[in-house]
Amino acid sequence: MGEQVFSKIKEGDRVTLDGGQLLDPEGAVLVQGTRVTTELLEAQLQVARDGLSDQIDAFTENTMRYLREEKELLLEGIGVPEIETVIEGRHVLIVVRGYDYRSDLDALRPYISEYKPLLMGVDGGADALIEAGYRPDIIIGDMDSCSDATLRCGAEIIVHAYRDGRAPGVERVEQLGLQPVIFPALGTSEDAAMLLADSKGARLLVAVGTHASLVEFLDKGRAGMASTFLTRLRVGPKLVDAKGVSRIYRSQIRGWHLVLLVLAGLLALVTALAFTEVGSAMGSVVLARLRDLLYWLKELLT
Repeated sequence: MGEQVFSKIKEGDRVTLDGGQLLDPEGAVLVQGTRVTTELLEAQLQVARDGLSDQIDAFTENTMRYLREEKELLLEGIGVPEIETVIEGRHVLIVVRGYDYRSDLDALRPYISEYKPLLMGVDGGADALIEAGYRPDIIIGDMDSCSDATLRCGAEIIVHAYRDGRAPGVERVEQLGLQPVIFPALGTSEDAAMLLADSKGARLLVAVGTHASLVEFLDKGRAGMASTFLTRLRVGPKLVDAKGVSRIYRSQIRGWHLVLLVLAGLLALVTALAFTEVGSAMGSVVLARLRDLLYWLKELLT
């Protein structure tokens, strides 16, 4: 049905799906769409397969162009702006609102609690951090998918600009009364985030929701994705991808485990007290109070 459907209905509306039509409760057509069949999907998949070689060729050409134009930034970090936030020697958690970001953030909660990494949100990734209960230290990106409330959270704002210095996101940030740092660079905002953290001396980069596989690189259909491939080669030894962590790690602690642990502790405490003079005295007092309580209840019932 396309994106138009989201302007026609809202959460909680009652609608009816009839073939390729979405109807309101009175039967009026809200949106006309296309019913997806097995035959249609197979045809679309065949078109995608036929175009895959062209996509890879274009990806290769874009990679070489990016390497030629940004070799100083990639190899020597020339062009990285000065920032106030201290990154040197710290772990940096870079969050992009991409594939599996919610499950990966949940799986990383013990790591975040123990290591206290610097939290860097890339555009909507800053909102993802807020939703998860964290406050980003740095927000970097085009500023086109981050909420005003998140921008005002106190994080340092870094606007990703075009290589010629144009930065459409600056105006929005300045209208909120904030003073951003400008970072001109080709490629995507997640690349700029990794290069910034690496150039400023981060000890480890942990990426959430970023692009890692060939399918993800080609899925966007953007020339800038070639830079992501090269950026990962640049920061390679420092980069740990959180993608998939949630699939292989689950906490094995259950609620009844904790109950058993508490009961075992109480049993050990009672046993230890029973073999001491103080424990024996306390036990006698408790038993006496219990007998008094039972006698009082008996008198009350009779």
